[in-house]
Parts: sequence; C-alpha cells; structure tokens
Amino acid sequence: MDDFSKIIINAIDQIKNAVVKIDVFREQNGRKVPAGSGSGFVFSSDGFIFTNAHVIAKAGTIRVTLLDGTEMDATITGKDPDSDIAILKVYSNGYSVAKLGDSQELRIGQFLIAIGNPLGYQHSVSTGVLSGVGRTLRTSTGQVIDNVLQTDAPLNPGNSGGPLINTDGEVVGINTAIIGGAQGLSFAIDINLAKEIAQQLIQHGKVTKAYLGLMIQEIEIHPRLRNFHKLKNTKGLLVSGIHDHSPAKKAQMKEGDIVIEFDGQMIFSSAGLFKLLTAERINRSVTIKVIRRGSVQELMIVPAMKNITLVP
Repeated sequence: MDDFSKIIINAIDQIKNAVVKIDVFREQNGRKVPAGSGSGFVFSSDGFIFTNAHVIAKAGTIRVTLLDGTEMDATITGKDPDSDIAILKVYSNGYSVAKLGDSQELRIGQFLIAIGNPLGYQHSVSTGVLSGVGRTLRTSTGQVIDNVLQTDAPLNPGNSGGPLINTDGEVVGINTAIIGGAQGLSFAIDINLAKEIAQQLIQHGKVTKAYLGLMIQEIEIHPRLRNFHKLKNTKGLLVSGIHDHSPAKKAQMKEGDIVIEFDGQMIFSSAGLFKLLTAERINRSVTIKVIRRGSVQELMIVPAMKNITLVP
C-alpha cells in the first residue's frame, strides 16, 4: 500500500468510532415518522456531540447510531441557528472521543478529509484541499454563517454535522453546506468557533453574542502596508459585504475595508473577532480600526444584540 493511503487510513482510524449517524423523527398522527438525517461526532468523554443546528431543526426524537450499529437516544443540550451548531448528549457508552484541532494552524492547500453519512451511506469518506479560511457563507435560507472553511472535498445531503479532519485525525471543522450547481465548493464551520459556541451552549443552552453585520474573509496583509504602518498583523479581515441597517453600516464601514483591530485588540482571524463579540460589548461604543485605500482609519461602532430585527 502506498504511503499516502496509509496516512488517510490512519487518520480515519483515529476518529471513526467517534462519528455518528443522526436520525431525526417527529410525531405525526400519534406515531414517529422520519424527519431527516445527518452526521455528528462525539467530542467529550461525557457524551456531548457536535452536529449542525439545521440537522435537528425539526426534531421530536433523535436517534444516534455508532459505527458498530449501536443505537441510542440523544437529547438536545442547545442549538445556535446563527452559527448552525447544535450540541447533543447521549447517556450510553461504546463510542470514542474525537480530538479537536486548532483551525488557526490551517494553511491553504492543506489536505483534509470529510467523514459522514451522505444519502444514508454510513461513514463515507471524501477528501480534498483547503481552499479558503475565514469565509462568510449565506445559506439557501438566507442565514449568514461566519468563520467558514472552504474546501473542495465532495459533500452530499447527510454529510452535514460530520467532522472535517486533518491528516493527524484532528477535527478542524464541522461540515455544513454545499453550493447547489457548483463544483468543488464545500463548506465547514471553523472548529475554533465551534468550541466557543459549544462552551456557551453547554453552560447556558443558548448563545449571546454581539452583532456587527459584516461579511468577511481572512486575507494576508501586504508586507508593504505592514511596514509602512508598522503593523504587527500579518492577516486581517476583508469586508466583502455589509448588512443593511447594521452597526457596521451605521459606522460607515465600507466594502474593501480590512479590519485589523477591534476595541483596542489586534485582529488576526475571524475567530479572533468572534471571541471579542461578547455580550458585554452589546450597545457599547467601541473602536474598530481598518485599512482603507492604503491608510489606517479608526471608526466608532456600537455592536447590537444578535437575533434582533434592525430597523432604519
């Protein structure tokens, strides 16, 4: 067997017993009927499972199936539709626990592996490379998800919620979406963001975050700009879109701005910005520093409560 195949097999062996098939049922006329299926993976020894919020959106009853066919019921610990992340919990055993990686260490072109249950084919494997990091994704329902990884690993319905792993078998993302009609465009939620969301869902059952209204993607800052402005940032967040009536719009941010600092703290990644969008900053005026047309500008912005309806 060739060395490359051995690397893939070894990575899969480290996580395969943590990957689960998720079947969702709802009540109809006094009986349970199927309402969808997807994937997930156990990430803690006490039975917490990552999946997508849209996988369990219509759930009445949730059944989890391990690789060896063992079935168990799961309960919902919490879900956050804004990030498309949900946490389930099982109270049985027989599973192993996935090792979570650090998505900040990812590099464009890195080889990645997706595992899930596409179209009901349990524990299917597909491979690809990392095409982009720190993306903002607008789903078919209009939902905007931040901190998204872009890959060309083929995904299909049923892959949602499954792990995206590196060749060390570490989870670096949660597979979430494909673009209909496109080829080589698949997306996964950054695992560093998922960790932050999981902490809040497990502790509080919900997520309270501040909202700016930006669509962003991570980019390298040109060395000439860094040297001219004496910046320590090697990366920034390119603003690719601004939501109407949002805090960013009111702060007069513009598409093409590169965010380098928020509330006095340097920004190197979209996950880094997300960590700073805490409940304490809601409705409080803070500074946001951007590169605009080659110059550094400081603006004032007032983050809003996530999930509220903004009006003019």
